[in-house]
Amino acid sequence: MAEYVYGKNVVKSLLRGRHEVNVLYVMDSSQDEEIMSLAMAQNIQIRRASRKVMDQMVHGNHQGYIAQIKEYRTYSLEEIIDAIPAGKMPLIVALDELKDPQNLGSILRTLECVGGDGVIIEKNRSVSLTSTVAKVSSGAIERVKVAQVTNLAQTLRNLKKKGYWIVGTDVNEARDYRLLDYNMPMVLVIGSEGSGMRRLTQEVCDFRVKLPMEGEVGSLNASVACGILLYQIYSQRFPV
Repeated sequence: MAEYVYGKNVVKSLLRGRHEVNVLYVMDSSQDEEIMSLAMAQNIQIRRASRKVMDQMVHGNHQGYIAQIKEYRTYSLEEIIDAIPAGKMPLIVALDELKDPQNLGSILRTLECVGGDGVIIEKNRSVSLTSTVAKVSSGAIERVKVAQVTNLAQTLRNLKKKGYWIVGTDVNEARDYRLLDYNMPMVLVIGSEGSGMRRLTQEVCDFRVKLPMEGEVGSLNASVACGILLYQIYSQRFPV
């Protein structure tokens, strides 16, 4: 099934990464030389369209560029692990029933910024790779490998056998996130927006961490919490 991905920077990232683009829609008044030259070099069909037509194609700011692509590819967990360079400390993020595509896009973007290795989502219980995820990720969807699994808890158990430590985010029976040493091959588990990690996922975790809250709001947005934790991991692994 085809997907529409839109926005100047997202489309440009697609073309630079040579993602298979079926058709590139360009607004009549748009003329980004790099986008046009990349598309022509790859013999991509270019269609000019009015703003009215393009506004009806997608719901969001397309900035004059919409790419029709095939579905985003997902990877096996083995492909993610095998792609980690020798000597690098692995860092994978697992999402437990995350539903919001904006959160997934933001997490992909942040993980790419800290040099993470991949994301795990469940096939039937989590958001999938969509045009909204692509837009929010600002191109990171092209560079961060995503694996879809049928059973997250079992996948985490298998990763533990491979030497990974599982660190989950929780508000109960958890230590302050600043007290844990993250210098280990690890999977960071982020729970769903509403209810956090499921019980079976919690039971697999080696450690549970929480973010201290001083105000009256009881929790942070999932992608914000993930971003804070990823940079805590980064700051420990790469101290100034």
